[in-house]
Amino acid sequence: MSNPVPAPVPVPVQVPVPIVIDCDPGHDDALAILLAAGDPGVDLLAVTTVAGNQTVEKTTLNALRVCTVAGITGVPVAAGCAAPLVEPLRVAEDVHGESGLDGPRFPEPTLAAEPEHAVELLRRILTGHPEPVTLVPTAPLTNIALLLTRYPELAGRIREIVLMGGSTDRGNRTPAAEFNIHTDPEAADIVFRSGVPVTMCGLNVTHQALATPEVVARFEALDTDLGRICAELLGFFAGTYRRLWGFPAPPVHDPVAVARVIDPAMVTCVDAHVAVELHGRHTRGATVVDLHGTLGRPANARVAVGLRADLFWDRLLAALAALGGSGSGQPAPPAGDRTGSGPSDGRSR
Repeated sequence: MSNPVPAPVPVPVQVPVPIVIDCDPGHDDALAILLAAGDPGVDLLAVTTVAGNQTVEKTTLNALRVCTVAGITGVPVAAGCAAPLVEPLRVAEDVHGESGLDGPRFPEPTLAAEPEHAVELLRRILTGHPEPVTLVPTAPLTNIALLLTRYPELAGRIREIVLMGGSTDRGNRTPAAEFNIHTDPEAADIVFRSGVPVTMCGLNVTHQALATPEVVARFEALDTDLGRICAELLGFFAGTYRRLWGFPAPPVHDPVAVARVIDPAMVTCVDAHVAVELHGRHTRGATVVDLHGTLGRPANARVAVGLRADLFWDRLLAALAALGGSGSGQPAPPAGDRTGSGPSDGRSR
């Protein structure tokens, strides 16, 4: 009597997480959009923009430029708030240049922004989507705070807010404060106190995502227009980080938040209470992260503390390869472990 043939073990299929990126492109924001558009682990529903790295007019144009060069279609782009809730806007021209995306020469975008305000687009998506949506802000939190205060009933439609901002230690806009939080501390305070699940990917973890010359060479090895544009973006970014902070290679902050949504194992987090300093003479905009429970307050956030940089870069390069682009050669396969990644799922990009 023959032994029965064992049934095949089903291979688990990752269900894409529906997300909206709220951003202010920005070199690293551009890479966050590309990761979200090219990776099968997330379903990019929309891109909303806000003033931050540059004016909202420039950040919106930059989002449209990125979508155009990457062939991302069917993803609406909408402009949001032009200024922080309280203080005047102070852009990061010293870091990102006059355009907010200096370096490459972009063609004129073939896409147009939606006529509605970003907050209204967010409201429409949260109301109409069949499941709760993850918001991934990689910019000052003005749009998200306005959404939560104008439409508090939609908080339950947000699966979580996974943001790039803050730090468990020092800042980059001031010695104490990171740029996104410092630009609009009142908005950040609203978000952290909202009761919506929040994950904070701050400088302490994004500084582990360094675009070294070896990483940039992998972008160039894709041998596509998109790969070359990304390498040029990182070249400009490297120059500003070297000049301003003495970094040997630029940290690519914003895609880390997207990576956390795609595969939480890439970004290690701990639970902690996070407060935003609103009044300190030298510390306004600082994120006060109680990693050891000293204050006895309940945790209100997951706080990123570690990054699997090898998996992060593999996933980002795989996303760019999936988006494709013109070039004379085949995309170079990323080195290292590709566990969990797969081919494009055929969704409109």
